[in-house]
Amino acid sequence: MNQLAANFDLEFPTFHLQVSIVIPAEGIIAVFGPSGCGKTTLLRCLAGLERSPSGSMVLNSHIWQDESQGIFVPLSQRSIGYIFQESRLFPHLNVRANLQYGWKRTEEIARRITLDQVVQVLAIERLLDRRPQALSGGEQQRVAIGRALLTSPHLLLMDEPLSSLDLQRKREILPFIQRLDAEFHIPIVYVSHDLHEIIELAKTVVLLKEGKVAGSGPIDGVFSQLNLRHLIPESHLGALVDTTVVEQDQEFGLTKLAFSGGHLHVPQPHQKIGERLRVQILAKDVSIISSPPSFQTSVLNLLEATVVEIGEVNTAHPLVDIKLDIGCPLLATITRKSMATLKLRPGQRVHAQIKAVALSPEIHS
Repeated sequence: MNQLAANFDLEFPTFHLQVSIVIPAEGIIAVFGPSGCGKTTLLRCLAGLERSPSGSMVLNSHIWQDESQGIFVPLSQRSIGYIFQESRLFPHLNVRANLQYGWKRTEEIARRITLDQVVQVLAIERLLDRRPQALSGGEQQRVAIGRALLTSPHLLLMDEPLSSLDLQRKREILPFIQRLDAEFHIPIVYVSHDLHEIIELAKTVVLLKEGKVAGSGPIDGVFSQLNLRHLIPESHLGALVDTTVVEQDQEFGLTKLAFSGGHLHVPQPHQKIGERLRVQILAKDVSIISSPPSFQTSVLNLLEATVVEIGEVNTAHPLVDIKLDIGCPLLATITRKSMATLKLRPGQRVHAQIKAVALSPEIHS
């Protein structure tokens, strides 16, 4: 399995980064956390722009830093593409020349990606003869991504690449970022403070708090960890479920989705049958019942579940988080009184109710 392993211990006057990660080097790896937690510093360490005196960084067979052996490879010699918040295109060159800059600075034997591939994937053919100042912010970032890709990197680092864009431009560029892994199979470390972007893009997530790793792993597993509630806003606390579209109900405007634990019904998205879709089920939109109701209800999604874990019970707080297994992790936030009434305990078989309207389709992959 492709793997990224890194250890950094770097102290600043007002901040201390202490990070140790071993994660799959596949797909989009999101780095998320509150402002000042060390996201950009971690990215700069991975790039070699900051040097941890006792650090190490290995990507598959590429050892770019191992201070115990006196190894430190500077960014200019690492096969890394770095994309900043601003596009940083050369204003005196047109788009074609900006793209070719990345290609020309790569040794011929190392070139794995062509200009035609990048132009096609990023849909920038009509922009090739324009200067950067004639492009929108989203178009500039697509060109910046293309220039980085044409260095044929083994790793892409993206430091909040959409933070300067408005919502419409973000929506335009996100599908292009989603395609990069499928088209080029280059792992991407993606820093963002926007949880919507993380949910939509990431396969793996690293959560940072005060310079340390608070959690890491597959995004669905990390988002369902009860001890990380303090790092995830209430509006986003819940499960992420990867599904496949299996049926469209045109009469009632619903889509049937298959996942590892059964089926879900959601308001009809635009995806076709067979397409994959990630949905987020918020913990506040899940209720628990001990057995199926003997009467009909308006709730379409009723799933068999097992109680896996009960979160911290605080007598000063009326709510408690419950982790369920429905074939994948699911979170439910209920009252302490409901928990007591149902006599919930780990291992107990129950049923989870989820309103179809509460399901939020987030991504197609």
